[in-house]
Amino acid sequence: MTANGAPTGLTQGSTTRGGIGESTLRPDGVLKVTGEFAYASDMWHEDMLWGQILRSTVAHAEIVSIDTSEALATAGVYAVMTYDDLPTDVRHYGLEIQDTPVLAHGKVRHHGEPVAIVAADHPETARRAAAKIKVEYRELPLVTDEASATAPDAVLVHEHRTDHHSGHVPHPNIVHRQPIVRGDADAAAGRADVIVEGDYCFGMQDQAFLGPESGLAVPGEDGGVDLYIATQWLHSDLRQIAPVLGLPEDKVRMTLSGVGGAFGGREDLSMQIHACLLALRTGKPVKIVYNRFESFFGHVHRHPARLHYEHGATRDGRLTHVKCRIVLDGGAYASASPAVVGNAASLSVGPYVCEDVDIEALALYSNNPPCGAMRGFGAVQACFAYEAQMDKVAAELGLDPVEFRRINAMEQGTLMPTGQPVDSPAPVAELLRRVKAMPMPPERQWESSEGADVRQLPGGLSNTTHGEGVVRGVGHAVGIKNVGFSEGFDDYSTARVRLEVAGGRPVVTVHTAMAEVGQGGVTVHAQIARTELGVAEVTIRPADTQVGSAGSTSASRQTYVTGGAVRNACELVREKVLEIGRRRLGPYHPAWATAELLLEGGKVVTDAGEVLADLVDVLEDEAVEVEEEWRHRPTEPFDPRTGQGNGHVQYSFAAHRAVVEVDTELGLVKVIELACAQDVGKALNPLSVVGQIQGGTVQGLGIAVMEEIVVDPVTAKVRNPSFTDYLLPTILDTPALPVDVLELADDHAPYGLRGVGEAPTLSSTPAVLAAIRDATGLALDRTPVRPEHLTGTAADQDPPGGARNVTPSAPPGAPTKSRTARGT
Repeated sequence: MTANGAPTGLTQGSTTRGGIGESTLRPDGVLKVTGEFAYASDMWHEDMLWGQILRSTVAHAEIVSIDTSEALATAGVYAVMTYDDLPTDVRHYGLEIQDTPVLAHGKVRHHGEPVAIVAADHPETARRAAAKIKVEYRELPLVTDEASATAPDAVLVHEHRTDHHSGHVPHPNIVHRQPIVRGDADAAAGRADVIVEGDYCFGMQDQAFLGPESGLAVPGEDGGVDLYIATQWLHSDLRQIAPVLGLPEDKVRMTLSGVGGAFGGREDLSMQIHACLLALRTGKPVKIVYNRFESFFGHVHRHPARLHYEHGATRDGRLTHVKCRIVLDGGAYASASPAVVGNAASLSVGPYVCEDVDIEALALYSNNPPCGAMRGFGAVQACFAYEAQMDKVAAELGLDPVEFRRINAMEQGTLMPTGQPVDSPAPVAELLRRVKAMPMPPERQWESSEGADVRQLPGGLSNTTHGEGVVRGVGHAVGIKNVGFSEGFDDYSTARVRLEVAGGRPVVTVHTAMAEVGQGGVTVHAQIARTELGVAEVTIRPADTQVGSAGSTSASRQTYVTGGAVRNACELVREKVLEIGRRRLGPYHPAWATAELLLEGGKVVTDAGEVLADLVDVLEDEAVEVEEEWRHRPTEPFDPRTGQGNGHVQYSFAAHRAVVEVDTELGLVKVIELACAQDVGKALNPLSVVGQIQGGTVQGLGIAVMEEIVVDPVTAKVRNPSFTDYLLPTILDTPALPVDVLELADDHAPYGLRGVGEAPTLSSTPAVLAAIRDATGLALDRTPVRPEHLTGTAADQDPPGGARNVTPSAPPGAPTKSRTARGT
């Protein structure tokens, strides 16, 4: 028996088509590409009302008064609610720290904070009624950066903190702080021949999912409510919603509706509580759908960050030490900031061997937009900085940047800065070798006998250049990302699997609460069931809260954890089926008692291939159903002072090579190719794996050269809450994306798999920046890079030629140390 109580045995289903290892097509794929898939925003209910949210127009202010009388008097309006109308004393929620008010009370802490909600019989009526609500504000001083957040006389974003992090931070405006200290970085610096410092700035990125937030709440006859919602984590939503409504959890019935992308932005609540409140208040179904402007205010974003790094190395290319300080802006509410801090700190050195480290990561409270989970989760910001540092150190040493990385690459058995050993394959050097060895794209692809094809040039169809002033650059980067929830979190999933005979053939039904947000979990679960139970026909039930929690669709964990739960439940079902077979048919063949038995092709067979019975004959009218939880290996919290501890369950690795062409006169960039090599452990669905790697790669490209939520530094208001002004890569911006998949099994994981979705988002960004630096000679220590950063017209422009080098004086015969420093 395994640690989870499942029987050990051979892997099933080698002759059943559509099992693991095959590129089975998505069951929802055709519906999505033909526009027939029902997303949450397509939901409809007879006699439903429309909800609308009134949001704050200022970033930090006392609420002097709220007058809803004119809105209530509007024809077609059924309800208007403010904080004072909430039904219970539980009026705040949050993933870890319950600091977010359902509706603002006393003051607002960020631009776009919900203040009131309206239900009306038409969406335009609801919108106009919300606009009639009069809110008087008295503006307060703003907290917008570290200096204003941590000054001795700083305005406190949250005046009376009692959360469990509040006793471990040096200032109330620091959400969480995680130091990591191992070895003696100061002493190791004395052994360094080269010391390089750098300051880096990482912009605020939006998840930019195409399907806006949407939900439909339907009041039940029992006083409860049914909520149909696009989310990432049904049971976390339930845990936060039910207390605010004053209902037991079994009276808040949640069902996943069609999700149009997530990337972390749906892990927090958006309109869930608001829709339920209005439905229960009016006794009618209420639908809320955000428009794109509202969506920018309705979910958290990626933390912007400022990072300071110091790397030391010997002349032969060995790292001596790493020091870093990472400051993340968490915005007005905590969201997932504590966990993001833990990730940023623990992964801040990258996939390299370094015995002596001194690390500090922290997240601030501010009056900027709230930030939380986004693909990469703290590791993205760190990777951008440490990979820029690796290039700088390599340049100081006169080494090839890939060779310098290879010299310092971790491998299985390496200790992380937290002291945790990497106990599965860590093929960092091999990934770098593979990605560097990929064929290079041809030079001057825009040239043809008919003249320049401007689509292949920077600027594209704007026809800004025919090749003059265009310079090619190449850059490499590699990153490390944890898989699954960490730091002692009880990370588990539940699966219910049923095997029965229907229509004269065996049929499997798999039921989990996993949120399918586009990652392909519904495909993989069916593949696992076919593999383990040898049955071709598998039905995946819609995700809801009528089955146990599957955890969040985040942290690259669902195939590992919910896939593990499905496999575990299938193994238990298989054992019960074989027990039935032994009881009913055992007397007729000795192999029932003596052989290793498998389920393949709808039959019970021996490991030698002998068929003992059809599953139809074994089961007859009996159905076998199992619902079980499954957990990965436990983790532990990081020590609050030293950061030591086995905080993560698994690590994943990806490397990129970027090839760019830059119009150095206009500052326009064309990414020609982004090649990736990634270890996936075991590709359960190779087509989906490549799709995840390419998707993550393009998201990293976005933050490298175009994506950024711009917040006014004076007012803390968002300047570009639209897809007109928040730029996203389109298919015209997407380069060739060759992928080399490496499969080195992790023996601790189901099927040896490794979480795939996040790792490529890490290294693609620094690879693109490295390529642009290679083409231009500029330091470029911020993301995203805009044309003005390349043409010398930006306020925060790097000096031409890159960073300033300062060589301190040294006595004759002493090793030379160069220190590269700049300010962002």
